[in-house]
Amino acid sequence: MSKLFSPISLGPMALSNRIDIAPMCQYSADEGLATDWHMIHLGHLALSGAGLLTIEATAVNPEGRISPGDLGLWSDDHAKALAPVIKAIRKYAPIKVAVQLAHAGRKASCAVPWEGGANIAIGDGGWQTVAPSPVPYADGDTVPLALDDAALKQITDDFVAAAMRSHNLGLDGIELHGAHGYLLHQFLSPLSNQRTDGYGGSLENRIRYPLEIFKAVRAAVPATMAVGMRISASDWVEGGWDIEQSVVFAQALEKLGCDFIHVSSGGLSPAQKIVLGPNYQIEFAARIKRDTSMPTIGVGLITEAGQAERILETGQADMVALARAMLFDPRWPWHAAAQLGDQVSAPPQYLRSQPREFKDLFSDTPS
Repeated sequence: MSKLFSPISLGPMALSNRIDIAPMCQYSADEGLATDWHMIHLGHLALSGAGLLTIEATAVNPEGRISPGDLGLWSDDHAKALAPVIKAIRKYAPIKVAVQLAHAGRKASCAVPWEGGANIAIGDGGWQTVAPSPVPYADGDTVPLALDDAALKQITDDFVAAAMRSHNLGLDGIELHGAHGYLLHQFLSPLSNQRTDGYGGSLENRIRYPLEIFKAVRAAVPATMAVGMRISASDWVEGGWDIEQSVVFAQALEKLGCDFIHVSSGGLSPAQKIVLGPNYQIEFAARIKRDTSMPTIGVGLITEAGQAERILETGQADMVALARAMLFDPRWPWHAAAQLGDQVSAPPQYLRSQPREFKDLFSDTPS
C-alpha cells in the first residue's frame, strides 16, 4: 500500500486516504445561499476518490463574505439550502465532508475574480469592512472599522452558530480559516494588528482572539466532530507573521484540542514576495509537524502522484491538499492510485470504466 492511499484519522474523523480536496471559493452563491452550482461542483468532486472534501470558505455573517457571491451559513435558511447537496453526497459517495468557516475581515466586499476582484466601495454596492485595526488591505480600499469588544463577541457567536449548523447538517469536520489574510490571520500578523489592548502587541496577545474562536467552536460541537484550522505560516513580508510565530500558535491550538492543522501561506499583504514552485509551502508544514503532534496537511503546487507520495514518505506532512489540480483533473485520485499501484473507491456506476491495464484499481470489483 502506498502512503498516499493509507488511512488516517484527523481526531474523530477517520479517512480512507490522505488526499484532501482543499476549500476553493466558487463565488456562486445567491445572498450566501447554495445554488445548483454547488450541487454540481461538490457532487462531482465527491466522486473523485479523495478521502476528504472541504467545502469552500463559508461566511459566518454577511459582512464576512469576500464577495457578494460567497457561500454563507449565518442562518437556518443557509443550512437548508446546503442540505440537499450534503444529502446527495452522502447517498452516492463515502467521502468525508468538512466545511471551512470564515470571516474575510478587511478583505471583504470585493468583486468576484472574473470581474477583477477589486474592493467594492460602499457607494457602489459594497459594505463596511471590519478588522483588528483601521488599516486597509491595499491603498484605496475601504478603511475597515476596528472591532470593539461587543463586535468581537458577536463574531465569536456567529462562528459558534455556524459551527452548530454545520454539525446539524451532518458534516464530519470544521476547518476554521486562519489563513490568506482573512480576519483571524489579520489578528495574528503585526502588519494588520496594531491594537494596543489585550488583543494586540505581543505574540501572546495577537493569538488570543483566534484561540478564543477555536475554543468556542470546539466547545459548541460534539467531540465526534473534528475541528481544525488552516493557517498562513508566513506573510512573506519582512516584519510580518512567520514560521516561528506559527509554531507557537500551533502548539497553543494543540493544547486546546485542535484535531489538525492545514498549513498554507501568504495573502495578508500586497507587498508579499513569494517564490512559487512545487512544494513551496511544504517546509512550513514539515516544521509544524516536527514541533507538534497534530496531523498536518501540506499544500502548495502539488500536482503529481509521486510528488505527493514523497511528501508523505519523508514525513513532511500527514496529508496533502489539492485545489486547482483537482479542478483540472477531478479524477486525480484515480490516476494517482493507478500510478502508485494502489486502489481507490469508485461509485458502482463507474466501475466499468476501469482500464484493463489497471484491473485492480477500484476497491470494488466490476460486475
